[in-house]
Amino acid sequence: MTPGRRSNSSSRIRSQLTRRQLVQRAALGAGALAVGTFRLPRAAQAANPINFWASGGLDIGDDWKIVASESGGVEVEFTDNGNDPAPVVAKLVAGNANEIYDVGGLQGGTERELAKRGLIAPWDLAQIPNYSSMWEWAKNIPYLSFEGKTYGIPTVINADSMVALRSRVGNADSYGVIFDRKLKGKTAMEDAWINSVIFTAMYLKNSENAKISEPGDLMADELGLVMEFLIKNKKDRQFRTFWSGLEQGVQLIANQEVWVMTGWESIAYAARRRGLDCYYAAPKEGYEAWCNNTILLKGAVDRNRSKTAHQLANALLSGFYGCKLGALRGYAVPTDNNVAYATAHPRVFDPAAVKALSEHVKAKFAGTVYWQNTRPANFQLYEEWWQRLRNA
Repeated sequence: MTPGRRSNSSSRIRSQLTRRQLVQRAALGAGALAVGTFRLPRAAQAANPINFWASGGLDIGDDWKIVASESGGVEVEFTDNGNDPAPVVAKLVAGNANEIYDVGGLQGGTERELAKRGLIAPWDLAQIPNYSSMWEWAKNIPYLSFEGKTYGIPTVINADSMVALRSRVGNADSYGVIFDRKLKGKTAMEDAWINSVIFTAMYLKNSENAKISEPGDLMADELGLVMEFLIKNKKDRQFRTFWSGLEQGVQLIANQEVWVMTGWESIAYAARRRGLDCYYAAPKEGYEAWCNNTILLKGAVDRNRSKTAHQLANALLSGFYGCKLGALRGYAVPTDNNVAYATAHPRVFDPAAVKALSEHVKAKFAGTVYWQNTRPANFQLYEEWWQRLRNA
C-alpha cells in the first residue's frame, strides 16, 4: 500500500482489565494458534457497553469515560486484539468474535476481505458528522471502501520506524543498526510479518541495493530473499527476541534488554515517561506508514447496536480522543478537531503541542513512506515463511 462512561468507573475499569488479562493469557497458552472462543464478562453483559476490540495502543484507560461524554453516554469496554490482523480475521471467520464484539480497531487492509465474507457492515457516514473534519488524503486510502461503501474509518494514523536508546546506540539513522553485529543480542523486531518483513525489505532495497520493487507487496523471490536474511540473523542470535504487544515492547526497552528495535512510536513515548533517553528514529530508508481503522462488526448490527456504534465512531473523531491518544502514544487521529479541542480546553491539553504532533506526523508522510500491507498478493506465502522463521 502507499500514501495507532463508565458511570461506575472503578468497578468498570477492574472489569475491563480482568477481561483484557484473560484474553492475553489465553493467547499465550496452548491454544494460541487455534481460533478459540470468547466469553463476555458478566459485568460487561449487564452494563451493555460497546465492546471495542482493538490494538492495545488505542486504549486510553480511565479516560474512556470522557469519550462517553462526547458520544452521548456510550460506555466502552476495551479489549486488546493483539494488533496482528491474521488472528483477528481468523476469530471473525471461524470463531465467535462477532458474537462478542461490536466495533473493531484493525490495521488497514483486510476490510474488503471481511466485507466480502459479510463479517463487517458499512458505515453510514451521515451518522458520523465528524467524518467531514478528517484530512482528505486519509479519507482516500484505497482499501477503506468496497463496492462504493465505506467499511473502514482511519481513526489512527502514523508512520513507524525504530525505538532506540541514545546512550547505547547513538543516532540510529538506518535500519542497518538492527542487523549490526556489534549489537548482537541487543536488537529486536516484532513477531508479526506485517511489520518486520517490510522494515527488512526497506533496508535491503535502499541500503543493500537488493532487487525489490515494492517493500509492502513482495514477489515470491523477493520475499524469499528477505526471509532468508531474517532467518540467518535469527540463527546467528542477532535478535534478543521477536516481541509481541505494546507491554512487552515497552518492557524490553525500559529494562534495557534491548537497545534498539523496530517498533511503534508509542513505545518510545512510554520509555521517556520512565525517564529513559529514548527516541524515535528517522531512518534514511524511510518509514512504514499505517492506519488503524475502525470497523463495524456485523454482530453489532444483528444486535441492534449500530446506532450506538456510530456514536462511538463519531466521538473518536471529536477531538478529545485525538488529543489524549497523541499525548499517550504519539499517534495522530487525522482530524483538525484535535487542535480545536485543545484550543477550547487549554488547561487540559497544550494547543501548541497538539498542533506540533499533527505537523510531525504530516511531515513523515511528506517524505519516503511504504505502506504496511496486511493482505499482499502472496499473503499465504508470507504466513508460511513467517512460520519457518518462528521454527528456525
